[in-house]
Amino acid sequence: MFIDFTEVELIAGDGGKGSVSFRREKYIPKGGPDGGDGGRGGHIVFKSDSNLQTLQDIRYRRKYKAEKGSGGGGARKTGRNGKDVTVLVPVGTLLKRKGDPTILADLVENGQTVVICSGGKGGRGNIRFKTSTNQAPRTSQPGLPGESGDFEIELKVLADVGLVGMPNAGKSTLLARISAARPKIADYPFTTLNPNLGIVKYGDYSSFVMADIPGLIEGASSGKGLGHQFLKHIERNKVLLYLIDGTDETPFQTFKTLENEVLNFNADLAIKPTLICQTKSDIVQDLSEEWNLFDSEVLVISSVTGDGINALISKLSKAIK
Repeated sequence: MFIDFTEVELIAGDGGKGSVSFRREKYIPKGGPDGGDGGRGGHIVFKSDSNLQTLQDIRYRRKYKAEKGSGGGGARKTGRNGKDVTVLVPVGTLLKRKGDPTILADLVENGQTVVICSGGKGGRGNIRFKTSTNQAPRTSQPGLPGESGDFEIELKVLADVGLVGMPNAGKSTLLARISAARPKIADYPFTTLNPNLGIVKYGDYSSFVMADIPGLIEGASSGKGLGHQFLKHIERNKVLLYLIDGTDETPFQTFKTLENEVLNFNADLAIKPTLICQTKSDIVQDLSEEWNLFDSEVLVISSVTGDGINALISKLSKAIK
């Protein structure tokens, strides 16, 4: 199951209590204070892992609590720090405090780590309170509480190329043709219910990542259809590839509808490089005159026969660079 949003409760560990202790050694009848500090509470750490593709594991746990720090001891012994809790998330994960739009972390690289809730500092032992006028303090500090709260975790798919199109425009077929991904393909609308990623190899050692976004319809940016919940994934793509069905009688109107939905969702997406591609050339009989309305080049492909695929990959690789 593809899960791209969840909420969790995070509780870092409290700091350990400082110790009240006095030196006790033979031939030293009046040893001074030697109580050590308490240990730090465990942190809540998030780490990105490229092997993960969904937030499913986190959604079904919902609460993470780190260990408390141990109390200090005699002989100036500092208490043991509480064990940190590390939460693994997919690359492309955003973290926010619930109800606050401020982004606390944006994990866009594999292995990136961030402390979201810090463990509480350990309390000071009585050795810290010794002064010239107080040679035998019996005072220590409790540990400070760890940070805690409710947080929102959101996943935005990271890809070089994002496929944008109406349902059944041929997005999944193209992804399956040029990568090892095997998305569900069928002759009915909304076959794709989750974003699919595929690695497209070209040349000897080069490749890029392509994302198949569920089909959009008019009004998607305001909540219609299935694609509206996945529009956010387009924000992460370097290049947008609009796929228009070659049998569409109003292709230019379809393109403008798709473009409007994307820009209504986020106007900043207008600065991204875009390519337009006519699909299903193997079954097209008579092209609509509307194809002449496009100002930019329209690439023509057939994911079934492979016609135009190499030219498309070449154009995409140059756009990405």
